[in-house]
Amino acid sequence: MGGRVLQYLGMPGPWADDKSEPSDHYTTKIGGLPDWPVPQFPSTIAHLLRCVSCQSNLCLVAQVYAPISAKSLKIEERVIYIFGCLAPECGKSPSSWRAFRVQKLGSACEEVGCGAASPVSALKGDMCDDLWTFGSGEEGGDGSGEDFDLEELGKALSAAASLASHSKKQMNNQDAKTTVKHLPSSLETRVVSVDTPVLPCFYTYTQEEPSTREVTVVSSSHCQDSDPEEAWEKEGYEYDRTWSADRTYLKFKKLVDAFPEQCFRYAYGGKPLLATAKVENSGTCKHCGGSRLYEMQLMPPLLYFLQEGANDCQKSHLDNWNWMTLVVYTCSKSCSHIVDEEKLNIEGWIVAEEAIYVQFEESLQESAHKDYFS
Repeated sequence: MGGRVLQYLGMPGPWADDKSEPSDHYTTKIGGLPDWPVPQFPSTIAHLLRCVSCQSNLCLVAQVYAPISAKSLKIEERVIYIFGCLAPECGKSPSSWRAFRVQKLGSACEEVGCGAASPVSALKGDMCDDLWTFGSGEEGGDGSGEDFDLEELGKALSAAASLASHSKKQMNNQDAKTTVKHLPSSLETRVVSVDTPVLPCFYTYTQEEPSTREVTVVSSSHCQDSDPEEAWEKEGYEYDRTWSADRTYLKFKKLVDAFPEQCFRYAYGGKPLLATAKVENSGTCKHCGGSRLYEMQLMPPLLYFLQEGANDCQKSHLDNWNWMTLVVYTCSKSCSHIVDEEKLNIEGWIVAEEAIYVQFEESLQESAHKDYFS
């Protein structure tokens, strides 16, 4: 019998020095420009990076490095990209959001580890079956958490940190010309279209969400640490809200309040945290016809942080984003059966559009109203 699927929370880290600063596809971040694995991506898939509703260029909302390690499936080179439209008329349109799975054909954990690796790739190799490699919830070393070895994780982190420090010292001793030479080709040839909107960029780190019982303790401690008057006001607000809110929303708010900075949630093969009881059918993969499963979702605090870093013009556009959560479902086989292989198989990397479902504040209010009078 398999254990619970581990839920990871994407928490805000440092802001990028520049919203357009380049990184690599192993980087998990919010906003900025997408870091594609090969430089041909922007020109080859430009037709996909447009809003279905208004045909405007989409902006990157989230980039999540998401390898899979399970008994039946191992994919090391895999990234999820989520895009949205900033046009005012598209803020409330579900079709203005798109999610893409990008993965390397034939990539697997066993293929990683040869050559002079960067600190990022070294960390990937050492921790392939640990914290940042997600399982499907099957029994065994696939992310169920039953055999999670903190001592081994500590050793891996320590080794990665030492390697990063050593690599940094080596780079400091090289001249600028040599440093540029070691940059990935996708970073050297980065081209930004003037018509492409770019959101403020910050990097994220992940932490495991504790069990429901532990979350309750965390929530209680937050209330105890707050000012008594503020706590009373919040309690009064919650009391009033419960009269018109269903249990689904209350659970959603409880888990958000426990970690109020969470920008996304990730649990490959797990269950989404819904804001309303209305559940959309995840459907089947349009590429292979197989079933889809839940992989991740964006959370409301992400909007707050984007607003904090946005200029006045962007803030007015972001005000139109009033969703409660964006839920991404992906092919359960993480298939590579692409219909248009000529366009979507780029140097051994495939691009597959996945399903993304939006729950808006309006639907929340409608759900609460219906629940109250039923």
